[in-house]
Amino acid sequence: MTQTRVQEILSWYASETPGTRANLARLLNHGRLRGTGRLVIYPVDQGFEHGPGRSFAPNPPAYDPLYHYDLALEAGCSAYAAPLGFIEAAAQYDPGALPLILKLNSHDVLRHEADPLPALTASVQDALRLGCAAIGFTIYPGSAQRTVMYEQLRALAAEAKACGLVVVVWSYPRGADLTPEQETAVDVVAYAAHIAAQLGAHIIKVKLPSDLVAQEAARRAYQHIPIATLAERVRHVVQSAFNGRRIVVFSGGESKDLDTLLHEVQAIRAGGGFGSIIGRNTFQRPRAEALDMLGKIMDIYAQP
Repeated sequence: MTQTRVQEILSWYASETPGTRANLARLLNHGRLRGTGRLVIYPVDQGFEHGPGRSFAPNPPAYDPLYHYDLALEAGCSAYAAPLGFIEAAAQYDPGALPLILKLNSHDVLRHEADPLPALTASVQDALRLGCAAIGFTIYPGSAQRTVMYEQLRALAAEAKACGLVVVVWSYPRGADLTPEQETAVDVVAYAAHIAAQLGAHIIKVKLPSDLVAQEAARRAYQHIPIATLAERVRHVVQSAFNGRRIVVFSGGESKDLDTLLHEVQAIRAGGGFGSIIGRNTFQRPRAEALDMLGKIMDIYAQP
């Protein structure tokens, strides 16, 4: 029998339990992109991370947690990711209709921290209770608190895998020794993707990389790595996650115009990225506009 793309991807996770691989297959076989090996995940953790006004005021219906679940379902997204409160609302609303990813840690911005450490705000047991397919966890490589996050993730990933859940890691470089420009430097983003893979992530979320090489020690190596175009930089980041044997998806970032967003998606696809995880660019648009945007994105990823 010819191996499907989903079966090929699952073969990269052969050491995992049948339950974990079944939940990974559930994500890969759901929504408009089912069976393609690509994902469009809808995350709504920004209310906790940035504040409800900054996040939802541009589109007031988005204050309602059920608005997001309905939108993700209607659009045909691969999964919906959020902190505990929003997931509890969604799980009770329409159980099992959409794969859920429970974010287990969260960080607020009411206090400025150069080296942030998110709080643990949910548990693996919460994810099981709510019927989730996966847990989500944020690490900040570069933070002075990074080793605490790495150790927390190691323990939570082991527990989640023992329970048959998928592990999704937001790997966002951040810290006092990194400027905002360096946080998205191609060498730094690639490093962050590799760290997440080494810590046991099945799916890795990173920001799109710029053409900056931030680390002085890395510049000689990058003389031999093609990074001139966004597609080339995406390819390098994916390569850094076990030569593409881990699923790497890219953040949509701050709100931007549709042409810019679609150009980025085309570059992700051309560079071998596995898809997008798009929050603010979705829920800060009116519903009809958001659905049209997600449809166009999925059309790009659905191409062979």
